[in-house]
Amino acid sequence: MGEIEIGVIGGSGLYDMEGLTVREERTVETPFGDPSDVFVIGELEGRSVAFLARHGRGHRLMPSEINFRANVYAMKVLGVERIISVSAVGSMKEQYAPTHIVVLDQFFDRTRHRPDTFFGEGLVAHVSLADPVCAEMVELAVEAAREAGATVHRGGTYLCMEGPQFSTRGESLIYRSWGVDVIGMTNLQEARMAREAEICYTTLAMVTDYDCWHEEEEAAHTASILEVLRQNVKTGQRVVANLIRRLPPRGADHPCANALAGAIITDPARIPAETRDKLEPIVGRYLSR
Repeated sequence: MGEIEIGVIGGSGLYDMEGLTVREERTVETPFGDPSDVFVIGELEGRSVAFLARHGRGHRLMPSEINFRANVYAMKVLGVERIISVSAVGSMKEQYAPTHIVVLDQFFDRTRHRPDTFFGEGLVAHVSLADPVCAEMVELAVEAAREAGATVHRGGTYLCMEGPQFSTRGESLIYRSWGVDVIGMTNLQEARMAREAEICYTTLAMVTDYDCWHEEEEAAHTASILEVLRQNVKTGQRVVANLIRRLPPRGADHPCANALAGAIITDPARIPAETRDKLEPIVGRYLSR
């Protein structure tokens, strides 16, 4: 394991922030392929932080092309114990307006084409996703957003759609009827893999639009969303810095740090050596007992 405590996944402009001292750019190889980009390693608020551009620098990767397994596996190898995700979303409720932040606590899956577990190939584990984000980080993120002067909402459900197209009106209206709060294309797989890797995870959902359900607002399209995104970047930078300053060291008894306890059900004697070696950073402490 490495020496970096906190990981941040977001846009490539997120780490261009005041107070960040960049030490290096590091390439991390994984058995699942390449992460989205190199990791920008630096110091922020006295903490060692690894930043990763989710879509690659220059936004080269579609949501379905992001190698979520490689991204989170690399964070694990770097020693990351907590991941802060910053993500653009569409609002499914009137009260969540563009530039607001929703600190999510639930997800709903509408994706179809994505690997979303580290397990398989002779090793089976079933982690709990009843509460898919770190409760401690949610509370601290809300405080950090308020300190930054943002309008923030605590809790909510993120519907993760496949993309890359935005919703049809029919889809958007149905999703609203289900009671979800925001819609996006990326965060569910991150949350799932972070839980399997025993990494704390929280999402700062930065609202850019009202999808296409709102009768009095223009339907979501790229140009309008990019304009709000630019406004949200500075807010996101302040919130991330405030949150990093608030995060306490994670104890060995933290629930997220023990998510795999009791979850591995395969007889260790029957796990293929290749699979065991591939997942050593994630499962090694359980299989060596």
